[in-house]
Amino acid sequence: MAKPRVATTSLAGCFGCHMSILDIDDRILKLVELVDFDKSPIDDFKTFTGRCAVGLIEGGCCNEENVHVLQDFRQHCDILISLGDCATMGGIPALRNTIPLRECLEEAYLHGPSVYNPSGRIPNDPEIPLLLNKVYPCHEVVKIDYHLPGCPPSADTIWETLVALLSDKPVQLPYELIKYD
Repeated sequence: MAKPRVATTSLAGCFGCHMSILDIDDRILKLVELVDFDKSPIDDFKTFTGRCAVGLIEGGCCNEENVHVLQDFRQHCDILISLGDCATMGGIPALRNTIPLRECLEEAYLHGPSVYNPSGRIPNDPEIPLLLNKVYPCHEVVKIDYHLPGCPPSADTIWETLVALLSDKPVQLPYELIKYD
């Protein structure tokens, strides 16, 4: 019998949530017995190879490519999990939501203290994904089934959630795994 597939991606985030996945330490060997990784930086698969039981999404949506990737995950995954504060609330990248996009671009490419830009132009190459006017948490773009808060969520939180979902059990996380006080 084929193992369920798990896919992961990092949108506008720092990759800390993927580090938490790896922080499950020796349980990673048990996880590999339970699942096959599909599209993921963990195995470097760039495209989906089939239907996935679970998709783990790190980071929010700050550009059109993030939106496309998130919609692709929703289409290919039975369950989507927002992993970490950037995916669930926008996190640090969403701090730019309080400043007009044009002002952010001008600071980054024209007026910043370490900027050297003799052309005086803001990059607009078609290969660069178009920035959205704000950073969106994942649930504002597609339906998300579970939210795991934290920056990043602990390895134990991720482990317990995956094991429950892959065992067709309800996700019941004890307070110790989701408290941040």
